[in-house]
Amino acid sequence: MKSLIKREDDFQERRKHIANLTEEQLEERFWKLAEEIVEPLVDLAYKNTSPSIERSILLRMGFSSIECTAIVDGAIERGLLGKGAGHLVYRLAKEKNMSIRDAGLKLAEGEMWDDLLAIFKGGAE
Repeated sequence: MKSLIKREDDFQERRKHIANLTEEQLEERFWKLAEEIVEPLVDLAYKNTSPSIERSILLRMGFSSIECTAIVDGAIERGLLGKGAGHLVYRLAKEKNMSIRDAGLKLAEGEMWDDLLAIFKGGAE
């Protein structure tokens, strides 16, 4: 049988620093603290990506799962995933005056990666 440890009730002591706040002040404090907690997570999500996120974006652009995987794998192999797989497809299509679908298919087939590397090596993001 487990031994139960009784916790001392220290609620009154722990709440002293907020005891004199109004309901509105408490709510304002709550949301301020919640924002402080969530801010690093939002920052992390904004500045980073993952293969699954990039595949998801490509799926929404109309590519099949197999095509998405090939494009994302190609981006990883060339150190370009941080640019965003959808962005890579878009930029290739724009620079080479082709449809987004055609640009993505070329990348999925292993073609035009050198063109894409040249586009991004030129400094234009």
